[in-house]
Amino acid sequence: MKPVVAIVGRPNAGKSTLFNRLTRTRDALVDSTEGVTRDRHYGSASFNDVNFTVIDTGGFYRSDSDRFVQKTHDQIHYAIEDADAIIALFDGAMGISPHDQDIVDLLRASAKPVLFAVNKMDHLQREESLSDFFTFGIETVFPISAEHGHGIYELLEHLVKTIPKTDTAESEDPIRLAIIGRPNVGKSSLVNRILGEERVIVSDIPGTTRDAIDTRVEVDGRPYLLIDTAGIRKKARVSEKLEKFAVVKAMDAIARCDVALILIDAADGIVEQDIKIAGYAYEKGRACIFLLNKWDLVEKSEDAFKKFKEDLQYQASYMSYAPFLTISALTGRRVPKIFEAIEAVYEQFSMRCTTGPLNRIITEATDQNEPSLFRGRRLKFFYATQIATKPPTFVCFVNYPEGVHFSYQRYLVNRLRESLGLDKVPIRLFLRKRSGDSARPRRPSRPNKKPLRKRAKRQGKRVGR
Repeated sequence: MKPVVAIVGRPNAGKSTLFNRLTRTRDALVDSTEGVTRDRHYGSASFNDVNFTVIDTGGFYRSDSDRFVQKTHDQIHYAIEDADAIIALFDGAMGISPHDQDIVDLLRASAKPVLFAVNKMDHLQREESLSDFFTFGIETVFPISAEHGHGIYELLEHLVKTIPKTDTAESEDPIRLAIIGRPNVGKSSLVNRILGEERVIVSDIPGTTRDAIDTRVEVDGRPYLLIDTAGIRKKARVSEKLEKFAVVKAMDAIARCDVALILIDAADGIVEQDIKIAGYAYEKGRACIFLLNKWDLVEKSEDAFKKFKEDLQYQASYMSYAPFLTISALTGRRVPKIFEAIEAVYEQFSMRCTTGPLNRIITEATDQNEPSLFRGRRLKFFYATQIATKPPTFVCFVNYPEGVHFSYQRYLVNRLRESLGLDKVPIRLFLRKRSGDSARPRRPSRPNKKPLRKRAKRQGKRVGR
């Protein structure tokens, strides 16, 4: 288990910027607007061969106007409890504030090792005000610039001396699960239900989740990475800058996941935006599972389930292979069934087939149903091979790839799906020309003999036709 370091401070002090600097990523959403980060955001960092986990937290401040203040503070307390060491980050550009004193008092009560850093120390004028922060009774203050990297090396040198030395051997790669859907369909509630704790803030206000939150969890000894994403609305309704960034992060989560869990609100039924979101996952080639959430609010009957399934298969016919489950994130009903479906889907998603059996499948398919002629020429499938997994991706070498009709290519995909047992995942099939093959030479045109006849006639000779 790697040691954990939490970054704590008031709003807009640069915690997310420091998180991205330490993890060498852009995972945390950064903006000058206060209160962008609300949930705990975990990431991996390393310095001098010491690996540790970093937690980005929301801003600590007092306010009666923001309904998320108490929930954000709860997330900060959870991060402090999990941490082996804490970085308290102050804002050097704004100077000291009463919020900073509250943070110092909170961290002293935790009895955890704390490193105090003053961010945004980019100018000599600001370094002169560094002495103001010693009024909190702090012995050592680290002047840094999270944006430009100044002072980060000295901070990390002291940090790795503070955190416990543990065996940081990495476990097997987790299955990455992106939980996607429209706003307020229950994505965060599902994450909390799986983890058994309030890992992310849940509210009936759409847009509560702004960032893509990664959380590792083990279920029956199998590691998973849960990625809670912001709700994806119609593009025409996305106007605020933060929401645009949140949607970009959600799309990035789709691209890097193995399995996309597409949540649909059973109370609203299947709407157009649900199908569009499913299409984003389909275009990225991700394995998908449809989860009809809030099933406890729907009149449960065999006809209702059948109607929902038929409606989904009609609107998303191109994803008819994706499993379909009804759940309730609020009550936990059928939530364990999700991981049974994930295991079955992931096994197919990472399946690899050797060249021999694959070529027998293609040969049998072309013998039973020969492709149509292309410009009077017969199409020949020479051999096939699998070039990738996640999703299973195959290449067939043909004499005229452009001559294979899309319906015949779909027929081959269905034969592969049937023969290899890939009935729950997308399959990609590419057609290519075999290396070294050249186009069929054209028949040479007959020479024009008319000039020869005219010249021979003048010379008294005869030219055959």
